[in-house]
Amino acid sequence: MLRLVTAGESHGRCLIGILEGLPAGLAIDMDYIDRQLARRQLGYGRGARMSIEKDRIEVASGIRHGRTLGSPISFIIENKDWANWREVMSVGPAPGGGEGGALTRPRPGHADLAGALKFQTHDARDVLERASARETAARVAAGSLCRSFLRCFGFRIGSHVLAVGPIKAPARFWRLDSRRILELDPQSSIRCADSGTEKRMKDAIDKAKRDGDSLGGVFEVLAAGVPVGLGSHGQWDRRLDAQIACALMSIPAAKAVEIGEGVRAAQAFGSAVHDEIYYHGESRRFFRRTNRAGGIEGGISNGEDIRARVYMKPIPTMRKPLMTADLATKKAAQAPYERSDVCVVPAAAVIGEAMLAIAVAAAFLEKFGGDSMKEVEANFAGFQRRLSDY
Repeated sequence: MLRLVTAGESHGRCLIGILEGLPAGLAIDMDYIDRQLARRQLGYGRGARMSIEKDRIEVASGIRHGRTLGSPISFIIENKDWANWREVMSVGPAPGGGEGGALTRPRPGHADLAGALKFQTHDARDVLERASARETAARVAAGSLCRSFLRCFGFRIGSHVLAVGPIKAPARFWRLDSRRILELDPQSSIRCADSGTEKRMKDAIDKAKRDGDSLGGVFEVLAAGVPVGLGSHGQWDRRLDAQIACALMSIPAAKAVEIGEGVRAAQAFGSAVHDEIYYHGESRRFFRRTNRAGGIEGGISNGEDIRARVYMKPIPTMRKPLMTADLATKKAAQAPYERSDVCVVPAAAVIGEAMLAIAVAAAFLEKFGGDSMKEVEANFAGFQRRLSDY
């Protein structure tokens, strides 16, 4: 069973991740993981902290001589901003609570108030430091390990941005061919396939920044080369679409997940929704000419590309303050501003790639798992032969 646990706070000394379940003998390219971490820090509309952090993975266990051992992989990502915050973070309650020190004015849209009530604290910083999206750096590192595993079996994972605020790519880009998505520049600051729309997205982000506001949007994440048979219809929690939706909804600021053309399907007749099935005699395989289901039917991967869209709310920390109530005095006040992004949709798409990789790798290992890469490869090859004989 593949399992990821993370620890660490936004301005603590480091982030920690423990990934267990990868088989022994998997070659790991540390530079590849660092490149994925760097991609997460890119994105038009990112805040000042991205110029401080230079994320690098430091493996503490589970990898030797560049290969996995089959034991849990533990790793560390240093928080360079810790040196700037370590004294401020120890400051006691202060009026209001701007950057650093105690925070008594919960910010609407954050976990501040709900967490303060849950844990019975009057300092929301006890909550917000862990609730921060900074934690997703550990997920991207773990997702990169899973991607390294999946690439051995022909998987390719990518993403693209479909909307930023009210600016949307034309309708044809919402059904973009997987090849074009995978060919997009991974270092692009927006990663929208339509250059004209990308420029308008940048203009919208610039305006939001000038206005002290923020923007959300939509991105699509894709897994190509997925074999049939991952997931199960047998129990609700083993359905692959449920597992993927859970993984993607866990991204901070994600408010909705769509598998395939789920939203449009709810508004159409069945004859215009379901993907007709064909058989190709020469290749001896079933296939579909459309993929409105997003590669999953009945909770099981059907051999088509897995596609999901994630709808992100605007970042709730804004220079234009919203109203709140102080946790200590209970008086009306303006929510404090802390250093933040304007738009995180392109960066969230990178996190979405990582979360999709983790969910798909877990389902793949559930079906084809073994203690070593050789065993997993043999299990997968045997299944492929059985499909050919079917």
